[in-house]
Amino acid sequence: MNKKKSRFAAGFVLGMAAMSVVVCGIAGGIYLAKWDRKNSAVNQKTEYKMELLETLMNSYYLKDVDRQDIENGIYKGMVAGLGDPYSAYYTAEEYRTLTESNSGTYCGIGAYVSQDSKTGVITVVSVIQNTPAQRAGLQSQDIIFKVGDEEVTGIDLNTVVSKIKGDNDTEIQITICRDGQFQTISVQRGTITVPTIEYRMIDETNKTGYILISEFNETTCKQFIAAVEDLKEQGMKSVIFDVRNNPGGLYKAVCDTLDYILPEGTLVYTEDKYGHQEKMTSDEKSLDMPIVVLQNQNSASASEIFSGAIQDFGAGTIVGETSFGKGIVQNIIPLSDGSAIKLTIQNYFTPSGKNIHGKGIVPDIPVEDNAQTQSDEVLEKAESLLNGNENKENKKNLQSNETGEKNRAQKNNKNSKNNKSSQKKIEKSKKKK
Repeated sequence: MNKKKSRFAAGFVLGMAAMSVVVCGIAGGIYLAKWDRKNSAVNQKTEYKMELLETLMNSYYLKDVDRQDIENGIYKGMVAGLGDPYSAYYTAEEYRTLTESNSGTYCGIGAYVSQDSKTGVITVVSVIQNTPAQRAGLQSQDIIFKVGDEEVTGIDLNTVVSKIKGDNDTEIQITICRDGQFQTISVQRGTITVPTIEYRMIDETNKTGYILISEFNETTCKQFIAAVEDLKEQGMKSVIFDVRNNPGGLYKAVCDTLDYILPEGTLVYTEDKYGHQEKMTSDEKSLDMPIVVLQNQNSASASEIFSGAIQDFGAGTIVGETSFGKGIVQNIIPLSDGSAIKLTIQNYFTPSGKNIHGKGIVPDIPVEDNAQTQSDEVLEKAESLLNGNENKENKKNLQSNETGEKNRAQKNNKNSKNNKSSQKKIEKSKKKK
């Protein structure tokens, strides 16, 4: 299938906020370390310097200085000082945008995007059908260079997303780079209902079901169960779960989904810098049928929890590419003025104890999709595995190898006899001489 490869970080729905965070208190509550002014970055020296910088900007900067923008810049810069691409400060407006995303409905343009954590480049991963983005001509792999008049490379993805969101029926100008050429596209915002689940019976003969999970939000588990139950009523005997290009989502949502699939046990566990661990577990009920999970290098965060748990439980086979490798959890802490801070607070581990941050989930069967063909090689491999064609092919190859070995052995034996016969003739000839 013609799907170009991407090294970019896990993306999010364009016009809605990031979902790959845990929106809850830390271990049931928010614990603050005792503030030590002496060893704090906020001290008399930094306060004096900030006052000096503000005085200089007010005195010499060419344009008017917006006090609120400067204040927000101080907070954003402070968090940016952590050097963590996943931690960020959100203004009250940005935080409102962030919380709206959990409903699965938002006002935006309707595209999935990703950001390279090293370069800060933001790229369109895919476009939702029948949305303003599709109608405006936005395409997968378009690089988003500007939103309005502002260059967005290197800006926190959630901040860019909040700029693209807006009121229904309003327009936004987005400058993209496609095949090395820049162009500005005008997109009219609209109400987007995010379809997180798509499904069908992909093979009526063998009754193989196919379920695409595009992300994990509050509605995903309910949609997922409905899809599985419908396919089971149609006689489904095996299933393929597709989390390719799934950027992740809500921690609880992926765990609830896994609870429906897997038997009793630990689904995933997290650990903070103090060594405190928290486990998410499943009950004894499970989806008892052959399972294959499809993933690629854009499968990240919650989708890696999904693949990792199924792999460690031995409940299914992972097919495709090594996943992105985001094995950390962020927590959003709301502040009293309506703003919020997002911080990386925990590492997460698969049931067997693997932390996949920077490594990814390695597939059981590596398959790379060929961008030069219209076929979906990864999906075809999954169907072959579930339908037993893979075993038949292996058996055929084994029989072919055995036949080849037998033929070679017979040929070698024949050559050996011929050699012995020739040797005897030579010896007789020597005796006669």
